[in-house]
Amino acid sequence: MSEKKKIALAACSGMSPYGLVTRVTSADTVAETDNAISICMGATSADREGFKNLIRKYPIIAISGCDGNCTLKILEQKGVKPAKNINVMDELNEAGLKPTDVSRLDENGEICVDYMKDKIKKELKELE
Repeated sequence: MSEKKKIALAACSGMSPYGLVTRVTSADTVAETDNAISICMGATSADREGFKNLIRKYPIIAISGCDGNCTLKILEQKGVKPAKNINVMDELNEAGLKPTDVSRLDENGEICVDYMKDKIKKELKELE
């Protein structure tokens, strides 16, 4: 049996309820799957050694928290076109879900994370 190819998740690190959902969704998805890795957007933005190569090594799913799409913009500024771009705010608004806290997941936030994890895992399967 061949090993699944790795896919990188580049998640928003913004300080909004949507940013929190994005970070937790990414961290949980990486922990729960064997083919996803995470990329630190702060280190990527700061051109930290090692991340320059990492963002070119694997297909990337950019996961932006809001309509600013910072994750996508940072990657594009670094010359990388993500395989997929997901906007958490748009996805949750479409589903009628809304996180409420910037630093703690409440019951509502957990529902948002579960919803987004399902979406991300579907995207991972499509890119395999």
